[in-house]
Amino acid sequence: MLNSKKKYCVSGNSGIKAQIQFADQKQEFNKRPTKIGRRSLSRSISQSSTDSYSSAASYTDSSDDETSPRDKQQKNSKGSSDFCVKNIKQAEFGRREIEIAEQEMPALMALRKRAQGEKPLAGAKIVGCTHITAQTAVLMETLGALGAQCRWAACNIYSTLNEVAAALAESGFPVFAWKGESEDDFWWCIDRCVNVEGWQPNMILDDGGDLTHWIYKKYPNMFKKIKGIVEESVTGVHRLYQLSKAGKLCVPAMNVNDSVTKQKFDNLYCCRESILDGLKRTTDMMFGGKQVVVCGYGEVGKGCCAALKAMGSIVYVTEIDPICALQACMDGFRLVKLNEVIRQVDIVITCTGNKNVVTREHLDRMKNSCIVCNMGHSNTEIDVASLRTPELTWERVRSQVDHVIWPDGKRIVLLAEGRLLNLSCSTVPTFVLSITATTQALALIELYNAPEGRYKQDVYLLPKKMDEYVASLHLPTFDAHLTELTDEQAKYLGLNKNGPFKPNYYRY
Repeated sequence: MLNSKKKYCVSGNSGIKAQIQFADQKQEFNKRPTKIGRRSLSRSISQSSTDSYSSAASYTDSSDDETSPRDKQQKNSKGSSDFCVKNIKQAEFGRREIEIAEQEMPALMALRKRAQGEKPLAGAKIVGCTHITAQTAVLMETLGALGAQCRWAACNIYSTLNEVAAALAESGFPVFAWKGESEDDFWWCIDRCVNVEGWQPNMILDDGGDLTHWIYKKYPNMFKKIKGIVEESVTGVHRLYQLSKAGKLCVPAMNVNDSVTKQKFDNLYCCRESILDGLKRTTDMMFGGKQVVVCGYGEVGKGCCAALKAMGSIVYVTEIDPICALQACMDGFRLVKLNEVIRQVDIVITCTGNKNVVTREHLDRMKNSCIVCNMGHSNTEIDVASLRTPELTWERVRSQVDHVIWPDGKRIVLLAEGRLLNLSCSTVPTFVLSITATTQALALIELYNAPEGRYKQDVYLLPKKMDEYVASLHLPTFDAHLTELTDEQAKYLGLNKNGPFKPNYYRY
Protein backbone atom coordinates (compact mmCIF):
# COMPACT_ATOMS: atom_id res chain seq x y z
CA MET A 1 0.00 0.00 0.00
CA LEU A 2 1.19 3.51 -0.73
CA ASN A 3 2.33 5.57 2.22
CA SER A 4 5.16 7.92 3.07
CA LYS A 5 7.64 5.05 3.39
CA LYS A 6 6.50 2.52 0.82
CA LYS A 7 5.47 2.83 -2.80
CA TYR A 8 2.91 0.55 -4.33
CA CYS A 9 4.68 -1.68 -6.86
CA VAL A 10 3.28 -3.98 -9.51
CA SER A 11 5.25 -6.45 -11.50
CA GLY A 12 5.04 -6.25 -15.29
CA ASN A 13 5.07 -9.24 -17.66
CA SER A 14 8.76 -8.73 -18.36
CA GLY A 15 9.52 -9.36 -14.71
CA ILE A 16 10.62 -5.78 -14.14
CA LYS A 17 8.86 -4.01 -11.31
CA ALA A 18 7.20 -0.75 -12.24
CA GLN A 19 6.58 1.81 -9.52
CA ILE A 20 3.39 3.77 -9.77
CA GLN A 21 3.69 7.26 -8.42
CA PHE A 22 2.92 10.79 -9.45
CA ALA A 23 5.27 13.68 -10.00
CA ASP A 24 5.09 16.25 -7.25
CA GLN A 25 5.31 19.04 -9.76
CA LYS A 26 1.93 20.48 -10.69
CA GLN A 27 1.02 20.25 -14.36
CA GLU A 28 -0.32 23.18 -16.35
CA PHE A 29 -3.46 22.99 -18.44
CA ASN A 30 -4.65 25.19 -21.27
CA LYS A 31 -8.09 26.50 -20.52
CA ARG A 32 -10.85 25.67 -22.96
CA PRO A 33 -14.36 27.05 -23.45
CA THR A 34 -16.77 26.18 -20.69
CA LYS A 35 -20.04 24.37 -21.25
CA ILE A 36 -22.79 26.13 -19.36
CA GLY A 37 -26.32 25.75 -20.62
CA ARG A 38 -29.03 28.34 -20.73
CA ARG A 39 -30.94 27.23 -17.68
CA SER A 40 -30.20 27.35 -13.95
CA LEU A 41 -26.88 26.08 -12.59
CA SER A 42 -28.16 22.68 -11.53
CA ARG A 43 -29.97 22.38 -14.83
CA SER A 44 -27.04 23.47 -16.97
CA ILE A 45 -24.48 21.32 -15.23
CA SER A 46 -26.57 18.24 -15.92
CA GLN A 47 -26.99 18.91 -19.64
CA SER A 48 -24.79 15.95 -20.50
CA SER A 49 -26.98 13.58 -18.56
CA THR A 50 -30.58 14.74 -18.50
CA ASP A 51 -32.65 17.28 -20.43
CA SER A 52 -35.09 14.66 -21.65
CA TYR A 53 -37.68 15.37 -24.31
CA SER A 54 -39.75 12.33 -23.51
CA SER A 55 -38.56 9.95 -20.84
CA ALA A 56 -41.73 7.93 -21.31
CA ALA A 57 -40.58 7.08 -24.81
CA SER A 58 -37.22 5.76 -23.63
CA TYR A 59 -36.25 2.17 -24.18
CA THR A 60 -37.55 -0.56 -21.92
CA ASP A 61 -37.35 -4.29 -22.37
CA SER A 62 -40.60 -5.85 -23.49
CA SER A 63 -40.71 -7.75 -20.23
CA ASP A 64 -40.51 -4.59 -18.13
CA ASP A 65 -43.55 -2.80 -16.82
CA GLU A 66 -43.92 0.97 -16.72
CA THR A 67 -43.68 1.20 -12.93
CA SER A 68 -40.88 3.48 -11.81
CA PRO A 69 -38.12 1.59 -9.98
CA ARG A 70 -38.46 4.17 -7.22
CA ASP A 71 -41.95 2.79 -6.55
CA LYS A 72 -40.87 -0.85 -6.40
CA GLN A 73 -39.88 -2.79 -3.30
CA GLN A 74 -37.02 -5.06 -4.37
CA LYS A 75 -34.51 -7.16 -2.45
CA ASN A 76 -31.56 -9.20 -3.60
CA SER A 77 -30.98 -12.81 -2.57
CA LYS A 78 -29.17 -11.64 0.58
CA GLY A 79 -32.17 -9.60 1.69
CA SER A 80 -30.64 -6.20 1.00
CA SER A 81 -32.76 -3.42 -0.48
CA ASP A 82 -30.01 -0.78 -0.61
CA PHE A 83 -30.26 -0.29 -4.37
CA CYS A 84 -32.70 0.87 -7.03
CA VAL A 85 -32.64 -0.82 -10.42
CA LYS A 86 -35.20 -1.64 -13.09
CA ASN A 87 -35.58 -5.34 -12.30
CA ILE A 88 -33.40 -7.33 -9.90
CA LYS A 89 -34.54 -10.52 -11.64
CA GLN A 90 -32.36 -9.64 -14.63
CA ALA A 91 -29.21 -10.18 -12.54
CA GLU A 92 -28.32 -13.53 -14.10
CA PHE A 93 -28.24 -12.04 -17.59
CA GLY A 94 -26.14 -9.13 -16.38
CA ARG A 95 -23.66 -11.50 -14.75
CA ARG A 96 -23.08 -13.21 -18.09
CA GLU A 97 -22.36 -9.87 -19.73
CA ILE A 98 -19.87 -8.99 -16.99
CA GLU A 99 -18.09 -12.31 -17.47
CA ILE A 100 -17.78 -11.64 -21.20
CA ALA A 101 -16.38 -8.16 -20.51
CA GLU A 102 -13.76 -9.59 -18.16
CA GLN A 103 -12.22 -11.50 -21.07
CA GLU A 104 -11.56 -8.24 -22.94
CA MET A 105 -10.21 -6.30 -19.94
CA PRO A 106 -6.83 -7.97 -19.36
CA ALA A 107 -5.10 -5.11 -17.55
CA LEU A 108 -7.86 -4.59 -15.02
CA MET A 109 -8.05 -8.30 -14.30
CA ALA A 110 -4.25 -8.43 -13.92
CA LEU A 111 -4.37 -5.50 -11.50
CA ARG A 112 -7.11 -7.24 -9.51
CA LYS A 113 -5.07 -10.43 -9.29
CA ARG A 114 -1.78 -8.78 -8.36
CA ALA A 115 -3.03 -6.19 -5.89
CA GLN A 116 -5.94 -7.81 -4.09
CA GLY A 117 -3.59 -9.39 -1.55
CA GLU A 118 -2.31 -5.99 -0.44
CA LYS A 119 -5.77 -4.36 -0.49
CA PRO A 120 -4.44 -0.90 -1.44
CA LEU A 121 -7.97 0.53 -1.21
CA ALA A 122 -8.84 -0.91 2.20
CA GLY A 123 -10.93 1.67 3.99
CA ALA A 124 -11.74 3.58 0.83
CA LYS A 125 -15.37 4.60 0.42
CA ILE A 126 -15.83 5.46 -3.23
CA VAL A 127 -18.92 7.13 -4.61
CA GLY A 128 -19.11 6.90 -8.39
CA CYS A 129 -21.14 8.44 -11.16
CA THR A 130 -20.32 6.90 -14.54
CA HIS A 131 -21.97 5.00 -17.37
CA ILE A 132 -23.18 1.73 -15.86
CA THR A 133 -22.19 -0.97 -18.32
CA ALA A 134 -20.60 -4.39 -18.11
CA GLN A 135 -17.18 -2.74 -18.35
CA THR A 136 -17.94 -0.40 -15.45
CA ALA A 137 -19.08 -3.43 -13.47
CA VAL A 138 -15.65 -5.02 -13.94
CA LEU A 139 -14.07 -1.81 -12.62
CA MET A 140 -16.41 -1.68 -9.62
CA GLU A 141 -15.77 -5.31 -8.73
CA THR A 142 -12.04 -4.71 -9.08
CA LEU A 143 -12.24 -1.78 -6.68
CA GLY A 144 -14.17 -4.00 -4.30
CA ALA A 145 -11.52 -6.73 -4.57
CA LEU A 146 -8.87 -4.13 -3.72
CA GLY A 147 -10.69 -3.31 -0.48
CA ALA A 148 -13.00 -0.42 -1.38
CA GLN A 149 -16.67 0.08 -0.55
CA CYS A 150 -18.60 1.55 -3.48
CA ARG A 151 -21.91 3.28 -4.11
CA TRP A 152 -22.82 4.08 -7.71
CA ALA A 153 -25.17 6.13 -9.90
CA ALA A 154 -25.33 6.68 -13.66
CA CYS A 155 -23.91 9.77 -15.39
CA ASN A 156 -26.27 9.43 -18.37
CA ILE A 157 -29.99 8.67 -18.32
CA TYR A 158 -29.86 6.42 -21.38
CA SER A 159 -26.58 4.50 -21.12
CA THR A 160 -27.36 2.18 -18.18
CA LEU A 161 -27.63 -1.53 -18.97
CA ASN A 162 -30.48 -2.61 -16.69
CA GLU A 163 -29.34 -6.22 -16.46
CA VAL A 164 -25.82 -5.17 -15.44
CA ALA A 165 -27.18 -2.81 -12.78
CA ALA A 166 -29.25 -5.74 -11.49
CA ALA A 167 -26.20 -8.02 -11.38
CA LEU A 168 -24.25 -5.46 -9.37
CA ALA A 169 -27.15 -5.01 -6.95
CA GLU A 170 -27.39 -8.79 -6.56
CA SER A 171 -23.66 -8.87 -5.74
CA GLY A 172 -24.18 -6.38 -2.94
CA PHE A 173 -23.21 -3.10 -4.63
CA PRO A 174 -25.57 -0.21 -3.83
CA VAL A 175 -26.45 0.84 -7.38
CA PHE A 176 -29.07 3.46 -8.19
CA ALA A 177 -29.65 3.60 -11.95
CA TRP A 178 -31.86 2.43 -14.79
CA LYS A 179 -32.19 3.19 -18.48
CA GLY A 180 -34.60 6.05 -19.20
CA GLU A 181 -34.41 8.01 -15.97
CA SER A 182 -36.13 11.38 -15.77
CA GLU A 183 -34.14 14.42 -14.63
CA ASP A 184 -35.68 14.12 -11.18
CA ASP A 185 -34.74 10.42 -11.10
CA PHE A 186 -31.19 11.29 -12.12
CA TRP A 187 -30.57 13.64 -9.19
CA TRP A 188 -32.48 11.37 -6.81
CA CYS A 189 -30.16 8.48 -7.67
CA ILE A 190 -27.07 10.59 -7.07
CA ASP A 191 -28.45 11.76 -3.75
CA ARG A 192 -29.18 8.18 -2.66
CA CYS A 193 -25.53 7.34 -3.26
CA VAL A 194 -24.24 10.29 -1.26
CA ASN A 195 -26.81 10.87 1.46
CA VAL A 196 -26.87 7.65 3.48
CA GLU A 197 -26.84 7.25 7.24
CA GLY A 198 -23.64 5.83 8.68
CA TRP A 199 -21.64 6.03 5.44
CA GLN A 200 -19.65 8.93 4.04
CA PRO A 201 -17.49 8.83 0.92
CA ASN A 202 -13.80 9.63 1.04
CA MET A 203 -13.16 9.31 -2.72
CA ILE A 204 -15.09 10.45 -5.81
CA LEU A 205 -14.99 8.85 -9.26
CA ASP A 206 -16.90 11.09 -11.66
CA ASP A 207 -17.72 11.25 -15.36
CA GLY A 208 -19.05 14.67 -16.33
CA GLY A 209 -18.88 16.48 -12.99
CA ASP A 210 -22.51 16.05 -11.91
CA LEU A 211 -21.67 14.07 -8.77
CA THR A 212 -18.96 16.52 -7.74
CA HIS A 213 -21.35 19.42 -8.32
CA TRP A 214 -24.10 17.78 -6.27
CA ILE A 215 -21.84 17.29 -3.27
CA TYR A 216 -20.56 20.87 -3.52
CA LYS A 217 -24.13 22.13 -3.72
CA LYS A 218 -25.88 19.94 -1.14
CA TYR A 219 -23.22 18.47 1.16
CA PRO A 220 -20.13 20.72 1.12
CA ASN A 221 -19.02 19.54 4.56
CA MET A 222 -18.36 16.08 3.09
CA PHE A 223 -15.23 17.43 1.44
CA LYS A 224 -13.58 17.60 4.85
CA LYS A 225 -13.15 13.81 4.66
CA ILE A 226 -12.81 13.35 0.90
CA LYS A 227 -9.22 12.67 -0.16
CA GLY A 228 -9.62 13.30 -3.86
CA ILE A 229 -11.59 13.28 -7.10
CA VAL A 230 -10.86 11.26 -10.24
CA GLU A 231 -12.53 12.69 -13.36
CA GLU A 232 -12.50 11.11 -16.82
CA SER A 233 -14.46 13.42 -19.13
CA VAL A 234 -13.67 16.66 -20.94
CA THR A 235 -16.78 18.23 -19.42
CA GLY A 236 -15.92 17.25 -15.88
CA VAL A 237 -12.27 18.27 -16.22
CA HIS A 238 -13.29 21.73 -17.44
CA ARG A 239 -15.48 22.14 -14.38
CA LEU A 240 -12.65 21.10 -12.08
CA TYR A 241 -10.33 23.68 -13.61
CA GLN A 242 -13.04 26.30 -13.23
CA LEU A 243 -13.33 25.45 -9.52
CA SER A 244 -9.54 25.54 -9.16
CA LYS A 245 -9.26 28.91 -10.89
CA ALA A 246 -11.98 30.32 -8.63
CA GLY A 247 -10.25 28.96 -5.53
CA LYS A 248 -13.19 26.67 -4.75
CA LEU A 249 -11.55 23.29 -5.31
CA CYS A 250 -11.01 22.00 -1.79
CA VAL A 251 -9.49 18.58 -2.54
CA PRO A 252 -6.90 17.24 -5.03
CA ALA A 253 -8.27 16.01 -8.36
CA MET A 254 -6.83 13.72 -11.03
CA ASN A 255 -7.47 14.56 -14.69
CA VAL A 256 -7.75 11.12 -16.28
CA ASN A 257 -9.21 12.50 -19.51
CA ASP A 258 -5.95 14.04 -20.68
CA SER A 259 -3.82 10.98 -20.08
CA VAL A 260 -2.31 9.72 -23.34
CA THR A 261 -3.97 6.32 -23.11
CA LYS A 262 -7.41 7.86 -22.51
CA GLN A 263 -7.07 10.44 -25.28
CA LYS A 264 -5.77 8.12 -27.93
CA PHE A 265 -7.58 4.89 -27.17
CA ASP A 266 -10.90 5.90 -25.61
CA ASN A 267 -11.39 8.96 -27.79
CA LEU A 268 -9.69 8.10 -31.11
CA TYR A 269 -9.75 4.34 -31.56
CA CYS A 270 -12.99 3.77 -29.67
CA CYS A 271 -14.96 6.38 -31.62
CA ARG A 272 -13.49 5.13 -34.88
CA GLU A 273 -15.42 1.91 -34.33
CA SER A 274 -18.44 2.98 -32.30
CA ILE A 275 -19.61 5.79 -34.63
CA LEU A 276 -20.41 3.24 -37.32
CA ASP A 277 -22.06 0.90 -34.82
CA GLY A 278 -24.32 3.64 -33.46
CA LEU A 279 -25.39 4.88 -36.89
CA LYS A 280 -26.02 1.38 -38.25
CA ARG A 281 -28.11 0.25 -35.28
CA THR A 282 -30.31 3.32 -35.35
CA THR A 283 -30.70 4.02 -39.09
CA ASP A 284 -29.64 0.88 -41.03
CA MET A 285 -28.02 3.22 -43.52
CA MET A 286 -25.38 2.65 -46.21
CA PHE A 287 -22.34 4.90 -45.77
CA GLY A 288 -20.86 4.69 -49.26
CA GLY A 289 -21.31 7.95 -51.17
CA LYS A 290 -23.05 9.74 -48.29
CA GLN A 291 -22.00 13.34 -47.58
CA VAL A 292 -21.09 13.80 -43.92
CA VAL A 293 -19.96 16.85 -41.99
CA VAL A 294 -18.04 16.22 -38.76
CA CYS A 295 -17.88 19.24 -36.46
CA GLY A 296 -14.57 19.16 -34.62
CA TYR A 297 -11.30 17.41 -35.49
CA GLY A 298 -10.00 16.54 -32.04
CA GLU A 299 -9.35 12.89 -31.14
CA VAL A 300 -13.06 11.99 -31.35
CA GLY A 301 -13.49 13.81 -34.64
CA LYS A 302 -10.40 12.15 -36.10
CA GLY A 303 -11.77 8.71 -35.23
CA CYS A 304 -15.19 9.45 -36.74
CA CYS A 305 -13.72 10.89 -39.94
CA ALA A 306 -11.34 7.97 -40.44
CA ALA A 307 -14.14 5.43 -40.07
CA LEU A 308 -16.55 7.21 -42.42
CA LYS A 309 -13.86 7.83 -45.04
CA ALA A 310 -12.96 4.15 -45.00
CA MET A 311 -16.62 3.29 -45.67
CA GLY A 312 -16.68 5.49 -48.78
CA SER A 313 -18.38 8.57 -47.36
CA ILE A 314 -17.56 12.09 -48.56
CA VAL A 315 -16.44 13.79 -45.35
CA TYR A 316 -16.27 17.52 -44.56
CA VAL A 317 -14.79 18.93 -41.37
CA THR A 318 -15.48 22.12 -39.40
CA GLU A 319 -12.88 23.34 -36.91
CA ILE A 320 -11.95 26.49 -34.95
CA ASP A 321 -8.35 25.48 -34.15
CA PRO A 322 -5.94 26.11 -37.07
CA ILE A 323 -3.68 23.24 -35.98
CA CYS A 324 -6.50 20.70 -35.96
CA ALA A 325 -7.79 22.26 -39.17
CA LEU A 326 -4.42 21.76 -40.89
CA GLN A 327 -4.37 18.15 -39.69
CA ALA A 328 -7.79 17.62 -41.29
CA CYS A 329 -6.55 19.06 -44.57
CA MET A 330 -3.41 16.91 -44.53
CA ASP A 331 -5.58 13.84 -43.86
CA GLY A 332 -7.52 14.56 -47.04
CA PHE A 333 -10.66 16.20 -45.67
CA ARG A 334 -12.16 19.44 -46.95
CA LEU A 335 -12.35 22.11 -44.26
CA VAL A 336 -15.58 24.12 -44.44
CA LYS A 337 -17.91 26.28 -42.41
CA LEU A 338 -21.10 24.48 -41.44
CA ASN A 339 -23.24 27.04 -43.28
CA GLU A 340 -21.49 26.17 -46.55
CA VAL A 341 -22.58 22.53 -46.63
CA ILE A 342 -25.60 22.31 -44.34
CA ARG A 343 -28.09 22.14 -47.23
CA GLN A 344 -26.38 19.21 -48.98
CA VAL A 345 -25.06 16.82 -46.34
CA ASP A 346 -26.79 13.58 -45.38
CA ILE A 347 -25.32 13.32 -41.86
CA VAL A 348 -24.25 15.92 -39.29
CA ILE A 349 -22.03 14.71 -36.41
CA THR A 350 -20.88 16.98 -33.57
CA CYS A 351 -17.75 16.24 -31.53
CA THR A 352 -16.54 19.60 -30.27
CA GLY A 353 -17.45 19.64 -26.57
CA ASN A 354 -18.93 23.11 -27.16
CA LYS A 355 -22.51 24.42 -27.10
CA ASN A 356 -24.88 25.46 -29.90
CA VAL A 357 -22.65 24.07 -32.63
CA VAL A 358 -25.78 23.11 -34.58
CA THR A 359 -28.40 25.83 -34.12
CA ARG A 360 -32.06 26.08 -35.10
CA GLU A 361 -30.99 28.04 -38.18
CA HIS A 362 -28.86 25.09 -39.29
CA LEU A 363 -31.65 22.63 -38.53
CA ASP A 364 -34.14 24.67 -40.58
CA ARG A 365 -31.81 24.58 -43.60
CA MET A 366 -31.06 20.84 -43.53
CA LYS A 367 -32.40 18.71 -46.34
CA ASN A 368 -35.14 16.15 -45.86
CA SER A 369 -34.09 13.01 -43.90
CA CYS A 370 -30.76 14.47 -42.78
CA ILE A 371 -29.41 12.51 -39.80
CA VAL A 372 -28.23 14.58 -36.82
CA CYS A 373 -26.24 13.12 -33.93
CA ASN A 374 -23.65 13.94 -31.28
CA MET A 375 -20.46 12.13 -30.32
CA GLY A 376 -19.38 14.59 -27.62
CA HIS A 377 -19.99 13.97 -23.93
CA SER A 378 -22.43 16.86 -23.48
CA ASN A 379 -25.74 17.21 -25.30
CA THR A 380 -25.40 20.99 -25.53
CA GLU A 381 -23.81 20.76 -28.99
CA ILE A 382 -27.13 20.43 -30.83
CA ASP A 383 -29.81 22.98 -29.93
CA VAL A 384 -32.48 20.36 -29.32
CA ALA A 385 -34.48 22.71 -27.09
CA SER A 386 -35.23 24.92 -30.10
CA LEU A 387 -37.02 22.00 -31.75
CA ARG A 388 -39.58 21.67 -28.96
CA THR A 389 -42.02 24.16 -30.39
CA PRO A 390 -45.70 23.82 -31.37
CA GLU A 391 -45.10 24.08 -35.12
CA LEU A 392 -42.79 21.04 -35.16
CA THR A 393 -44.00 17.47 -34.71
CA TRP A 394 -41.92 14.84 -32.91
CA GLU A 395 -42.43 11.25 -33.98
CA ARG A 396 -40.72 8.37 -32.18
CA VAL A 397 -39.51 5.86 -34.78
CA ARG A 398 -37.66 3.40 -32.58
CA SER A 399 -35.54 3.46 -29.44
CA GLN A 400 -33.40 6.65 -29.48
CA VAL A 401 -34.58 7.64 -32.97
CA ASP A 402 -36.95 10.58 -33.51
CA HIS A 403 -38.34 12.23 -36.61
CA VAL A 404 -38.71 15.98 -36.17
CA ILE A 405 -41.19 17.11 -38.82
CA TRP A 406 -41.55 20.65 -40.19
CA PRO A 407 -44.92 22.07 -41.37
CA ASP A 408 -43.94 21.60 -45.04
CA GLY A 409 -43.32 17.88 -44.44
CA LYS A 410 -39.53 18.04 -44.22
CA ARG A 411 -38.11 15.88 -41.50
CA ILE A 412 -34.76 15.30 -39.86
CA VAL A 413 -33.68 12.15 -38.04
CA LEU A 414 -32.46 13.03 -34.54
CA LEU A 415 -30.53 10.34 -32.68
CA ALA A 416 -30.51 9.97 -28.86
CA GLU A 417 -32.07 13.44 -28.52
CA GLY A 418 -28.61 14.92 -29.05
CA ARG A 419 -26.90 12.86 -26.36
CA LEU A 420 -23.79 10.75 -26.72
CA LEU A 421 -24.55 8.47 -29.65
CA ASN A 422 -22.35 5.47 -29.03
CA LEU A 423 -23.26 4.85 -25.39
CA SER A 424 -26.92 5.77 -25.87
CA CYS A 425 -27.57 3.78 -29.03
CA SER A 426 -24.94 1.05 -29.20
CA THR A 427 -21.86 -0.01 -27.27
CA VAL A 428 -18.16 0.79 -27.21
CA PRO A 429 -15.29 -1.73 -27.47
CA THR A 430 -14.59 -3.39 -24.15
CA PHE A 431 -10.85 -3.50 -24.74
CA VAL A 432 -10.69 0.28 -25.00
CA LEU A 433 -12.64 0.72 -21.79
CA SER A 434 -10.17 -1.61 -20.09
CA ILE A 435 -7.51 1.04 -20.69
CA THR A 436 -9.60 3.84 -19.20
CA ALA A 437 -10.81 1.74 -16.26
CA THR A 438 -7.28 0.63 -15.37
CA THR A 439 -6.13 4.25 -15.38
CA GLN A 440 -9.04 5.22 -13.14
CA ALA A 441 -8.25 2.43 -10.69
CA LEU A 442 -4.57 3.38 -10.47
CA ALA A 443 -5.45 7.06 -10.01
CA LEU A 444 -7.78 6.16 -7.13
CA ILE A 445 -5.05 4.05 -5.53
CA GLU A 446 -2.55 6.89 -5.79
CA LEU A 447 -4.82 9.62 -4.45
CA TYR A 448 -6.11 7.47 -1.61
CA ASN A 449 -2.66 6.36 -0.43
CA ALA A 450 -0.71 9.56 -1.09
CA PRO A 451 0.94 11.00 2.02
CA GLU A 452 -0.45 14.28 3.28
CA GLY A 453 1.03 17.20 1.42
CA ARG A 454 1.93 15.42 -1.80
CA TYR A 455 -1.09 16.92 -3.56
CA LYS A 456 -2.50 20.39 -3.06
CA GLN A 457 -6.05 21.51 -3.74
CA ASP A 458 -5.56 21.52 -7.49
CA VAL A 459 -5.98 19.44 -10.65
CA TYR A 460 -3.16 17.06 -11.60
CA LEU A 461 -2.33 15.24 -14.79
CA LEU A 462 -1.29 11.61 -14.80
CA PRO A 463 2.44 11.00 -15.26
CA LYS A 464 3.91 9.34 -18.33
CA LYS A 465 5.07 6.43 -16.17
CA MET A 466 1.50 5.47 -15.38
CA ASP A 467 0.39 5.83 -19.01
CA GLU A 468 3.22 3.57 -20.10
CA TYR A 469 2.42 1.02 -17.43
CA VAL A 470 -1.26 0.86 -18.44
CA ALA A 471 -0.24 0.40 -22.07
CA SER A 472 2.25 -2.34 -21.17
CA LEU A 473 -0.43 -4.34 -19.36
CA HIS A 474 -2.43 -4.56 -22.60
CA LEU A 475 0.40 -5.58 -24.93
CA PRO A 476 0.33 -9.33 -24.06
CA THR A 477 -3.14 -9.50 -25.62
CA PHE A 478 -1.47 -9.01 -29.00
CA ASP A 479 1.52 -11.24 -28.22
CA ALA A 480 3.55 -8.06 -28.60
CA HIS A 481 7.21 -7.94 -27.56
CA LEU A 482 8.80 -4.65 -26.54
CA THR A 483 12.40 -3.92 -27.50
CA GLU A 484 14.57 -3.11 -24.48
CA LEU A 485 17.23 -0.42 -24.47
CA THR A 486 20.81 -1.39 -23.86
CA ASP A 487 22.70 0.44 -21.15
CA GLU A 488 24.63 2.31 -23.83
CA GLN A 489 21.45 3.32 -25.68
CA ALA A 490 19.75 4.48 -22.47
CA LYS A 491 22.79 6.57 -21.54
CA TYR A 492 22.90 8.09 -25.04
CA LEU A 493 19.24 9.11 -24.84
CA GLY A 494 19.45 10.14 -21.19
CA LEU A 495 16.65 7.77 -20.22
CA ASN A 496 15.97 5.22 -17.53
CA LYS A 497 15.82 1.79 -19.18
CA ASN A 498 12.42 1.22 -17.62
CA GLY A 499 10.92 4.57 -18.62
CA PRO A 500 9.36 7.01 -18.82
CA PHE A 501 10.43 7.12 -22.45
CA LYS A 502 8.95 10.48 -23.45
CA PRO A 503 8.95 13.89 -21.77
CA ASN A 504 5.68 15.37 -20.59
CA TYR A 505 5.60 17.81 -23.48
CA TYR A 506 5.79 15.05 -26.11
CA ARG A 507 2.76 14.86 -28.41
CA TYR A 508 1.91 11.33 -29.51
